[in-house]
Amino acid sequence: MIPVLGLVVGVVLGLMLQPEVPGWLEPYLPIAVIAALDAVFGGVRASLEGIFNDRVFVISILSNVLVAGLIVFLGNQLGVGAQLSTGVVVVLGLRIFSNVAAIRRHLLGA
Repeated sequence: MIPVLGLVVGVVLGLMLQPEVPGWLEPYLPIAVIAALDAVFGGVRASLEGIFNDRVFVISILSNVLVAGLIVFLGNQLGVGAQLSTGVVVVLGLRIFSNVAAIRRHLLGA
């Protein structure tokens, strides 16, 4: 219940305060969100399988966001930022859909 409450409070605060993202951070924000979503769906899957560990979850979110951001940063420095961003989105998207499929199989048995 606490995570859901935290999510609701965060969304309400974001809508009320309407924070602005600095221009230098804009290319990295969507990648960070997708990396965090990957960790969240992995955490839900682990929870349903009874192997959830809060330390692993926090480290997973932080490391996913950091590594994805570093890959995109390196791509920007090399002049191939769009290609590496696409690669990160594809890989993390596949992981998200894999976790969602496992969650669906666990919940619905299908």
